[in-house]
Amino acid sequence: EITLASSFALQERQKQHMAKGLPKQKPITGVKQVIVVASGKGGVGKSTTAVNLALGLMINNPSKSVGLLDADVYGPSIPKLMNLKGNPELSDNNLMIPLTNYGIPCMSMGFLVDDVAPIVWRGLMVMSAIEKLLRQVDWGSLDYLVVDMPPGTGDVQLSISQNIPVAGAVIVSTPQDIALLDARRGAEMFKKVHVPVLGLVQNMSVFQCPNCNHQTHIFGSDGARQLADTLGVQFLGDVPLHLNIREMSDRGKPVVVSSPDSPEAEAYRKVASAVVRRLEEVNT
Repeated sequence: EITLASSFALQERQKQHMAKGLPKQKPITGVKQVIVVASGKGGVGKSTTAVNLALGLMINNPSKSVGLLDADVYGPSIPKLMNLKGNPELSDNNLMIPLTNYGIPCMSMGFLVDDVAPIVWRGLMVMSAIEKLLRQVDWGSLDYLVVDMPPGTGDVQLSISQNIPVAGAVIVSTPQDIALLDARRGAEMFKKVHVPVLGLVQNMSVFQCPNCNHQTHIFGSDGARQLADTLGVQFLGDVPLHLNIREMSDRGKPVVVSSPDSPEAEAYRKVASAVVRRLEEVNT
């Protein structure tokens, strides 16, 4: 007969067995802290947030060096957002040298595949691509590496969280219920794999009419702030739904550098300083 004790012992053995199979976390050479930017679903402005966060970190503290890794292998958008294209050169010890713009070294699948070719890959190919992006890039020395994650809670997110020590995760959501539902899943996933959730960014939070300055909460107001309370994670800030952010992003001129005095650039800089404050809290 199966006693409670024996089934408990079996569970423990399975746990140990599972732990053996997990990759050992190994830091990325030269990188002090890895910050992942994630979202439960696509289309919430995660990549734009990642780009402006990286630039915000550097602008808030010019003595810090910041890199940007695009881990969204199916839909890499960092090349367009950072106005970069081309193939990375190889260093003497055969590592890829990141492409740089606005003072930020960037690495993306988009530099390695054709612009228009669809990326039709099975799981294993995706995993080996991620492995390359994590381990075969020469970052020099970085204080922060911001990683733009693919949307969702799948293989890539787990693999990155298990392969490298992640200092913290930033979750991006729009205020509407359906995005928040998925953002919640994302936050819970990071808790499961013991990655500190630095907090939530509420993106596209309010639209201000450029003609009459009337404010409209297109996606509802304050959903992410309430979710942050419910999940017991911090609220890192609001970013407005602003034409300037969209236009400048599409031109590869992130708003933090192209319109540095605008309220929307200030919103991103605020998020960046909230992230630094949270990193100090969770890593002390």
